Amino acid sequence: MTDEKNISDIEARKGSDTEKKGVCDTEKRKISDTEKRRLFDTEKISIIKNEKKASLSSFIRYSASDIRNEILGIFILLMLWFITEWIFSLFSETASSHFSDFFPLPTFKALYHLALEDRFWTSIWSSILRIFIGISIAAVIGIPLGLITGFYPVLRNISYAPTQFLRMISPLAWMPVALIVFTGFESAICFLIVMATVWPIILNTAFGAAGVNPQWVKMAMNQGANHIQIFRTIIVPASLPDILASVRLAIGVAWIVLVPAEFLGVASGLGYLINDARDTMAYDNLMAIIITIGIIGFTLDKIFQMIQRVFSQSWIE
Repeated sequence: MTDEKNISDIEARKGSDTEKKGVCDTEKRKISDTEKRRLFDTEKISIIKNEKKASLSSFIRYSASDIRNEILGIFILLMLWFITEWIFSLFSETASSHFSDFFPLPTFKALYHLALEDRFWTSIWSSILRIFIGISIAAVIGIPLGLITGFYPVLRNISYAPTQFLRMISPLAWMPVALIVFTGFESAICFLIVMATVWPIILNTAFGAAGVNPQWVKMAMNQGANHIQIFRTIIVPASLPDILASVRLAIGVAWIVLVPAEFLGVASGLGYLINDARDTMAYDNLMAIIITIGIIGFTLDKIFQMIQRVFSQSWIE
């Protein structure tokens, strides 16, 4: 009886040890699976960050360029302008007198006098406001369309030909249509700006949405994300650099279209001032306004470039 009891105790201890071993193995497997998932998530985050840094590396390199190079470029441009005046005066005094108002000194003198007039600053504000309204409307239309057409290949293929067709039409060709459809000149000008800027916004945004890593989308779908969540958490953030680039491009296009659009008959704006200077043959004022257009356009581009850099840096992080 004693031997049988001892055998029974040994078998019970063996069973207990086996059970404990099984529990330990299960816990080890759980720890191992948790560790694998943690390593996978770490690797996934590292891949995403590396891809973000690679996609914006060219932009970051440009943003780190020395500002002295830009100042040097502007100085060279001014020197070429002065050299042009010298060449005219050297070979033909008659031509030099005819074109004297187009040369640097009369231009900067006229710019100084224009800066003292309220009409000058009112026209600048009117032009900037028209640009803001036009690009805002184009962005509200173009960004959602670009995201949708870029994410869905079927829609991208369907919309490509119509978008390219409409993009190739000069915005100024819509001027007669704008005058017929819209009763006010302000609405017509904003319409022309929208027609000029909505297409680059759509195409660049679609390019960004189409370039999103499909593995990100698959991982989100495997975790049960719907299309709205995918757009909100993956497509829009990943397309942000291209969206900002499209808006920056649209600002340049809109600034080019604005001046001829303001020939329609408005009583303010930089285009109106150019038209007025041409009619009155005040060519020094005309050149001063042209210089003003370049300065404002350059300033707007630099401001948006700084905004783009801030958002892009936060996107990387």
